[in-house]
Amino acid sequence: MDYDYNTTRKKMTLPEYGRHVQKMADHVLTIEDKEERNRAARTLIGIMGSLNPQLKEFGDFKHKLWDHLTVLTNFSLDVDAPFDQPDPARFTEKPHTIEYNQNRIRYKHYGRSMELMVQATAALEPGEEKENLIKLLANHMKKLYLTWNREMVDDLQILGDLKELSKGKIDLSPDDLKLPETKDILSKNQPRVFNKKKQSRK
Repeated sequence: MDYDYNTTRKKMTLPEYGRHVQKMADHVLTIEDKEERNRAARTLIGIMGSLNPQLKEFGDFKHKLWDHLTVLTNFSLDVDAPFDQPDPARFTEKPHTIEYNQNRIRYKHYGRSMELMVQATAALEPGEEKENLIKLLANHMKKLYLTWNREMVDDLQILGDLKELSKGKIDLSPDDLKLPETKDILSKNQPRVFNKKKQSRK
């Protein structure tokens, strides 16, 4: 007895539509009368749309459905479609290579964005805005440090890192800038334990 396994069947071009839609698309290709072929194609487009309602979130979802039908029929469907057939090369071209960021991150626990923000802040003119930004950055750097290393961290360490990231332009001492206590930061980062006693009674 011969068994019909998926591994022995024709490979589906767009598996998300299922084998039944693929068979219907194959059948549309065999219809000789063009008017009947047009009607069958429009009917199949309606079925495909109902199987993929998420496409309706896009303004050109009808266009996408006709493109998909063209792909299902291996770009050989001769019907009066409301849209031009897509170029087959669109579906075979290789994706563009994404260049990796080659910038070296001095402290990975702070991240590249923090380095850029420190440098941008260091370039500002002296004033209240700059002082407030420095305080926010230093506070956040301490939080990030404690996320990476949950041990005690000296404020001198944070201010030293701030000086290095700013290339010496932000040089502060603990007397110049008071940072939050380590224990306060760690207590806020701890997950809250759900207390069953506080459940509201039904």
